Amino acid sequence: MEDTLIASPETGSTRKMTLNMGPQHPSTHGVLRIVLELDGETILTAAPDIGYLHTGIEKEFEAKLYAQGTPLTDRVDYLANLSNNLCYALTVERLLGLEIPARANFTRVMMAELTRLNSHLVWLGTHALDIGAMSMFFYCMREREDILRIFEMFSGQRMMTSYIRIGGLALDHPRGGLDAVRKFIDAFPSKVDEYENLLDQNPIWKNRTQGVGHIPLDDMLDLGVTGPMIRAAGLAWDIRKSEPYSGYDQFDFEIPTRQEGDVYARYQVRMDEMRQSARIIQQALDGMPEGPFKADAPKILLPDREKMKTQMEALIYHFKIVTEGFAVPKGEAYVAVESPRGELAYFIVSDGGSKPYRVHMRTPSFGNLQALPAMIEGTLIADSIAGLGSMDFVLGDVDR
Repeated sequence: MEDTLIASPETGSTRKMTLNMGPQHPSTHGVLRIVLELDGETILTAAPDIGYLHTGIEKEFEAKLYAQGTPLTDRVDYLANLSNNLCYALTVERLLGLEIPARANFTRVMMAELTRLNSHLVWLGTHALDIGAMSMFFYCMREREDILRIFEMFSGQRMMTSYIRIGGLALDHPRGGLDAVRKFIDAFPSKVDEYENLLDQNPIWKNRTQGVGHIPLDDMLDLGVTGPMIRAAGLAWDIRKSEPYSGYDQFDFEIPTRQEGDVYARYQVRMDEMRQSARIIQQALDGMPEGPFKADAPKILLPDREKMKTQMEALIYHFKIVTEGFAVPKGEAYVAVESPRGELAYFIVSDGGSKPYRVHMRTPSFGNLQALPAMIEGTLIADSIAGLGSMDFVLGDVDR
């Protein structure tokens, strides 16, 4: 902390102070450093300093076979790993020209929406905890635990699932898996009601969130902000509707919006999004097709283990795919999906080999974080915590 004296204390003048908020600070939701220039409790300037969690994942793709890249995508946004699995798989599949079976698409949609619920629950619990609503954290973690158990049933892992693979899914549905999802989703809307009963009309919650952290819509468009933040300012932009992927055009759902563009509006949008995600999952369960869970591409996807044990051709394909990978036609592809934080996209360049020539991610947290100075400059330190939390960024998604 550094104090810079502007005028003599005898004159009664205020002093400016430079304050480091983070990178070790619970309310920055990760290793983010924000250099604040303060006049008393008022923030004059705010400069985000990123890079403390840099992992070099984009560069690491170049040393991995295409199939080996899937576990890397889990670790970009660790609260929305299946969204990253899906976006990466869709981009490689576009280069390969693979057609994905209906069962795999419906399952992908179901898992992506469970991921959205998982992420929004972590956001709501931690955001409420920042503002002082401690009970909310325990309620949100209760429902999130049910979702993690479902992920473990389907993939064997609670968080880093790598369940959505190039060409389809890692595994077909486990015994009782869809029943577990249905049991959870039948009860979930009542849990959202419970959250809203606790917060919607709570005077402390409203005082800390209404009229706080406002950013004009035009400024957000200039800064590349997407997701719930921009929908809370009145723009109904959602990749699932504007550029449908994985069969989202077959599902009936709405894009929640608000007009106020403040912390409270972002809270309302995410609560509505959880209801819409539950609605999509219900439709996926009701319409789940039979059939294969991965594409028919023996030179690209590993054969079934039973075939590998009984057919020489399948054994040869297995050996070659594991040791050498598969060649992807020369070209480039860009695919965007709607992650819980906004527009997530992968850009992949292939030189015709078995490893990507270049992989770049358009991560929503990076774009959204650019709006932080516009949001908190001129506000109080306490209000900056509410505004910061309402952005719902993940630092792995920023630094990657």
